[in-house]
Amino acid sequence: MLGGLAVFAPVVASVVPADSLVDRSRCAEYADDGITCLTQNVAPAQFALVPADAEPVEPRLDVAGTPTFAEDGQIYFVTVREPEITLLDWFGIALEPSVRLRSYEDKYGTGTSEDRLREGQRQMTGAKDWAIYTALTRAGYDARMVSGPAQVDYVICLRANDANTECLESPPAADFLEEYDVITSVDGQDVTVLDDLDPIISVHQPGDVVDITVLRDGQEVSGRIELIASPADSSRTILGFIPIDTRTLQLPAGLSVDIETDSIGGPSAGLAFTLAIIDEVTEGSLTGGLNVAVTGTINEDGSVGAIGGLNSKASAVQQVGVRYFLVPESQGYDERSPDSIPAAEKVVGDNVQIIPVATLDDALEALAALGGDPIPAVAAPPTTAA
Repeated sequence: MLGGLAVFAPVVASVVPADSLVDRSRCAEYADDGITCLTQNVAPAQFALVPADAEPVEPRLDVAGTPTFAEDGQIYFVTVREPEITLLDWFGIALEPSVRLRSYEDKYGTGTSEDRLREGQRQMTGAKDWAIYTALTRAGYDARMVSGPAQVDYVICLRANDANTECLESPPAADFLEEYDVITSVDGQDVTVLDDLDPIISVHQPGDVVDITVLRDGQEVSGRIELIASPADSSRTILGFIPIDTRTLQLPAGLSVDIETDSIGGPSAGLAFTLAIIDEVTEGSLTGGLNVAVTGTINEDGSVGAIGGLNSKASAVQQVGVRYFLVPESQGYDERSPDSIPAAEKVVGDNVQIIPVATLDDALEALAALGGDPIPAVAAPPTTAA
């Protein structure tokens, strides 16, 4: 009888979803000592964040209309996955430092899987455009980001609960604005691009009510919104929403840059793409012939933004045999966080050198320290296609 159970149990565990018996818990509120947990956030564990892959950018990169330069070394970008798990999966990963359990809310927030996919693809498109813009301008090309429509991403939250999982107070804009609304007029004035909003709003005070028209699902919808003071700057009056970055990339005539990303989503490959493009369009080798993995967003000011899943990404880098990994310094050094630099170092030990960087300049200096070439002072101008 016991032998039969021993055979049957793994079969059952392989099909029973983990969230039926396993919880994902994390601390939602710490005491003043920063160590003692006062409140636990507990939810069923339906998914796991796991390493996916680390692969070179260059085979996915297509640059035309300007000279390009072959390199010995490669810049790698890194990905993770969030598969649904069974009890059997959980037994295999429970003590694995490169994996973490995820609830449905962790993965999808309050939206659906389609919402998350659409958001991830939008973030990837933005990451590619900003990487191309940042790389080309740094290499001496006249690339530009052109303003786009004023489109709503989400209404801001004025006050959240301690765990930051629920909004307790929203601005008046939440009663009218919806995700993906395109604002076409405010206060009787046309809004063509996002930059048109500030001059219209700035003449008002918090508490003023303005007429607003949006394009929603192809239809014009009108309403009224009470303005508020910006939580970040009380001297600034705002509607109370975060816009989608609708700016578009404009390149010199004849120059094109494309990065094939298939179904990969998210903004975390921005720095890797930026460095790979710089390496492609400038003479010399940024990596000095080495293979170097890179993660982190690239921001408008050249700063490198934090990403999720750093411990899993470090494992992916180790698994493909790359020994150097540039990561955002803003990941921090709190050992309790799986996204911290110490957590990544714990996963890879001495097999991978974790190199924190805060800006694009830091990344270029780090590559130079590994033996890479500096960017030429004057890049070759683009060649216009005939």
